[in-house]
Amino acid sequence: MCFPLLPVESKWQRDPHGEESIRCLLRDRSRSRDEKRKDSRSPSRSRSRNKKPEDHGVDTMKITDDDAAFILGKGGRTKEKISKVSGAEIELFERDLILEIRGSKLCRRRAKKYCKGVMDQRTGPVNVTQDHDDDDDLTMINVPQEAVGFVTGRAGNFLRTIEEEWNTLMFFCEVDGSRGRGKDYEKLAIFGTVRARRGAELKVLSAVETKVPGYFDKIRNEVVDRDKGKGEDGTWGTDTMTFQDDELSYALGKQGGTRKKLEKASGAVVQYVGQVALFSGEKHLRKKAKEYMKWLFDQLEGPVYVNGWEDRDDCTVVDVPSECIGYVTGARRAALGNMEEEWGTLMFFMNKEAQNGGGKGARGGRGTSEQLAIFGARRSRRGAELKIMSAVETKSPGVFTRGVREKFSSERDFATDRFVLKDDELSYALGKEGATRKKLELASGSILQYVGHVAFIAGDLKERKRCKQFIDWLLAQRRGSVTVSDVADREDCTEMHIPENCKGWVTGNRGSELRRVEQATGTFMFMALDRHGEERLLIFSANGGSKTADGGRMHAERLINEMVQEKLRGDSRGRSRSDSRRRGGGGRRDSRRRSNSRRRSPSRRRDSRSRSRR
Repeated sequence: MCFPLLPVESKWQRDPHGEESIRCLLRDRSRSRDEKRKDSRSPSRSRSRNKKPEDHGVDTMKITDDDAAFILGKGGRTKEKISKVSGAEIELFERDLILEIRGSKLCRRRAKKYCKGVMDQRTGPVNVTQDHDDDDDLTMINVPQEAVGFVTGRAGNFLRTIEEEWNTLMFFCEVDGSRGRGKDYEKLAIFGTVRARRGAELKVLSAVETKVPGYFDKIRNEVVDRDKGKGEDGTWGTDTMTFQDDELSYALGKQGGTRKKLEKASGAVVQYVGQVALFSGEKHLRKKAKEYMKWLFDQLEGPVYVNGWEDRDDCTVVDVPSECIGYVTGARRAALGNMEEEWGTLMFFMNKEAQNGGGKGARGGRGTSEQLAIFGARRSRRGAELKIMSAVETKSPGVFTRGVREKFSSERDFATDRFVLKDDELSYALGKEGATRKKLELASGSILQYVGHVAFIAGDLKERKRCKQFIDWLLAQRRGSVTVSDVADREDCTEMHIPENCKGWVTGNRGSELRRVEQATGTFMFMALDRHGEERLLIFSANGGSKTADGGRMHAERLINEMVQEKLRGDSRGRSRSDSRRRGGGGRRDSRRRSNSRRRSPSRRRDSRSRSRR
């Protein structure tokens, strides 16, 4: 069985130093299991964990040095992928060569199965038996031999892309030792949730149909009936719609944009295999997807109006002044399309009069408005709605903010708070091209949008409070040092104590280095005083991150650790560094440009004097 690392395996076979370099990295970073347990976990991180299932436990696997390299993968990504797909926490203790797996009994069993597949593929194809299907996590499909290379892609890149998109594990395999020359098909195994497997399966079949036209017709019934009755409410299924050539290009959209927005807005899996559109998911999701598709095609005939939109749970309507419609829509609908893509919504203007016989429906004059319908999940609709309001307010000030007062809700679930900013506060909180607003939004986990001088914050109570606090701290930085007395009880903060001689290096000119790390990791960072007046670096984000993946507090901490180590190494070399700077080479900027790969490598947390608060 060729597990997700086949391209990596072949690379190591051509260049054995690649595997050896990973082993060296493991040895450099290695810590024993006992050493890790001595590390005190922060109280906040323990509290932030989800409630464990009743059958939560720990399993261990003894592995070899070669196995460790395969399970870790490039930058730890294979281990991270196995953890995500299985739902288990996986820790690799390189010194003891022990794999520790934590989670429910089912998650641990799946994780061990995936790890075994990765390890076994080092010595050749791995056989798959029907026992692998006991966990209800496997879909097996036949891929014609002439399409295997096309589906795999160069160095396995196409399959890897699908795995990343759908959070699955995919590999060609033997079934009960049935692999051999002269076979018409190869078996492709797809592991994951029912939705993830179906998304990956249909994308593969779409590629196969491109290479082998007509193949889908032979297996159509099998594909449509697969997993019927599964899902959260037992209504999982697949519906189909057949298109003509000209209809298909419209339903697909530029670079598949229309298909993607229908999929995101409806929550169903939407894919085109040949001339057939397939909608997979629970019954209510399939119904939405088909309705959205119908409205798209109805717009080719003229304006569309959705009767009863007020009673729908997937619709928000915004009244847009006629003089702002062109600004909101953009040239060839570009602005509206970007908003749909950003928020995963379907948006179009409705015109009831035109639909009822008023012709094409000319735009109303100044002082009139048109209804913009936004379809999708509640959070997505609110994000798109606030962005529309912001655009309208830019074009026609006062439409949405005239007479608006500040409001802070005590609602624990999804709600919206708002407060007014002064001119100088708004420009500072917005940042260049909206960069500051975006980082506060990402770090807090809320939706943050400025409509005129009014800041709207949408999310649950914890997200809204966090975002408001971030804005307060941001604005306080304009007046000098900020004091944050204690972060011990916070679930969204990592506290790092930076050596005095490294602080300027880490922050950069006017905070430029911190801004760079913020942008790369989706965090909010600043130097703050504690209650004793000591300065330390605080990293805030609702996303704790992981030891290897990009994004979140742990990623930011790795990057900061690397900068500290870089500075300390430079200081230890003495004057040679300053000499090279005077010559115009080897400076900080050049050094960082040469070390992009190093930035992403896991940092040695034992070298850090940081204290993580998760």
